[in-house]
Amino acid sequence: MSVVAAIGFMAPVVAFLAIFFVYPIIRGFLLSLQEYGPRAFVTGEAPYVGFQNYVTILGDSLFATIAWHTVVFTVVSLAGQFAIGLALAVFFTRRFPLSTTFRSLILLPWLLPLIVSATAWRWMFDQQFGIINSVLGTPIGWLSDPSVSLWSVIIANIWLGIPFNMILLYGGLQGIPENLYEAAALDGAGRWRTFRSITWPLLRP
Repeated sequence: MSVVAAIGFMAPVVAFLAIFFVYPIIRGFLLSLQEYGPRAFVTGEAPYVGFQNYVTILGDSLFATIAWHTVVFTVVSLAGQFAIGLALAVFFTRRFPLSTTFRSLILLPWLLPLIVSATAWRWMFDQQFGIINSVLGTPIGWLSDPSVSLWSVIIANIWLGIPFNMILLYGGLQGIPENLYEAAALDGAGRWRTFRSITWPLLRP
């Protein structure tokens, strides 16, 4: 009976992952082996070309630049989201007036539809009418200048990912026994020493 119950609990999760994660990956790979163009969308016929699309991409002169930008975007975004999320999670473990309200407000980027967040950031980064350029007094092309556009997108992406990381890390912090912090305080450990010796080791996977 326990095996049947376990399968029953796991089945919805497995089905969800298979439908929304595994199938799209497999389908996307199979589509990458075909040649899709305007005609294919009209006729529905996409000839099989094998790995020719991959050969074309790897041989393109822009591939190295695009790959580097992808690496920078991913690494900086994840590091920024984690670092700020961790700082906020540690900050909100302390009880103070309106802490629950402020914590709820920080979740706002995560709750908003992506199109709303993207539109808001595009308006803020607008070269002529954006609030950022209005404050700076300089018409910077945040989304049109190649030297800053990548960092503009990274900033927006970090903002979007902070709430998720904060919630995840805040939950982990709640699992650390309070008596460890009390013992560290009695031993004279400062905040940084307490974080480095207790919080961070117990928070890591």
